Amino acid sequence: MFDLDKWQEIFATLGKNKLRTILTSFSVAWGILLLIILLGSGNGLQNAVMQNFETNAKNAMWIWPGRTSVEYKGLSKDREIKFTNKDYEVLRDEIEGIDHISPQFNIWGGTSVSYNNEFGNFTVQCVLPDHRPIEGSKVLEGRYLNNIDINERRKVVVIGEEVQKSLFKEEDPIGKFIKINNISFKVIGVYSDGNGWQNRRVVLPFTAAQQIFNGGVRVSSLGLTTGDATVEETKALEDKIVRKLAAIHSFDPSDKSAIGMRNTLQEYEQTRTVFFGIKMFIWFIGIGTLIAGIVGVSNIMMIVVKERTKEIGVRKAIGATPGSILGLVISEAVFITTLAGYFGMVVGVAIMEAIDFMVDQSIANAPASTDAGGQPVIFLNPNADIGIAIGATVLLIVCGAIAGMIPAIKAARIKPIESLRYE
Repeated sequence: MFDLDKWQEIFATLGKNKLRTILTSFSVAWGILLLIILLGSGNGLQNAVMQNFETNAKNAMWIWPGRTSVEYKGLSKDREIKFTNKDYEVLRDEIEGIDHISPQFNIWGGTSVSYNNEFGNFTVQCVLPDHRPIEGSKVLEGRYLNNIDINERRKVVVIGEEVQKSLFKEEDPIGKFIKINNISFKVIGVYSDGNGWQNRRVVLPFTAAQQIFNGGVRVSSLGLTTGDATVEETKALEDKIVRKLAAIHSFDPSDKSAIGMRNTLQEYEQTRTVFFGIKMFIWFIGIGTLIAGIVGVSNIMMIVVKERTKEIGVRKAIGATPGSILGLVISEAVFITTLAGYFGMVVGVAIMEAIDFMVDQSIANAPASTDAGGQPVIFLNPNADIGIAIGATVLLIVCGAIAGMIPAIKAARIKPIESLRYE
């Protein structure tokens, strides 16, 4: 039941000690504010990093040739490893656990791409249809490459949305012809791949590109996905692939320089582990700050009880129960922590919302230069979970009650006769 007299007394007590009340409230508000800002900042970093994984399949693996660093079976070191169509075919047919696989043939040097009077230098990727699920590309218009394009060596292309904006402006590109190094290709689709630079690519059929650009049977790199394999299973698959390629190209399977490999599932799990550790560290710092604030509340309430010893003794002498004294002190502690905690939560959420707005505006207003290719985002949606913010505030209130318990119990145990002699 609401006791107006008790709350009037609490407000009067707080009003008499304004500076002490403000400093105590600040320590509590600062604790919850710092926790929310730390959690929001951690989420902003995590969201930005995880977005990089969203643009590719999380279970992708990339393989590229390198140079040997050790002698092997009479062959000298520093040999250049060159992938061919055979490497792709062997891995596709003989290695179990591969879901999608595609070779990639790169056209080196400046690649001029033009449409009518518009032109630019863009990355040209020559791949198979299985490349789309490996990259995680989304078709916005038209279609992606298919097996008929590959088998018939069709001169068709799928362009990134940034290429569309640069060359075609507002014009529909589907069915139009662009020139790549003065060779005409028909546009059959437009794709999006998340990051700016990945949308500045032109995708060609692998077989047509090898023939048109004198690639022979050369393969620049291989990309594949591993289905539902775990990290341990992908590591085992890596070992099988290395041994198979080592047998084909005669290099030591333990030679890390002979071929390069990137396992995105392993990177994804490692990143998740790192951010889990960061969050635990943030909670440790935040909770430590909250505890400091709660200790401050407890110390202040101890001082209050000490200052009001005579008053409490008189109250008990005229009939106040220990329970009423206990409730008075705890209510004051809970009021301070509730008000300060709520204020800290509101300010913290407002700050993170303001930062989120500024980040969104910065991304939206970034210059869309045809040479820039898009800048990587390192901070994205830095919002603290409102549920966590409310939960932390409720926990703070509970801790405030606990903090007020010790001085409240001390106050309830004061004997009227002893309090009258207290100086």
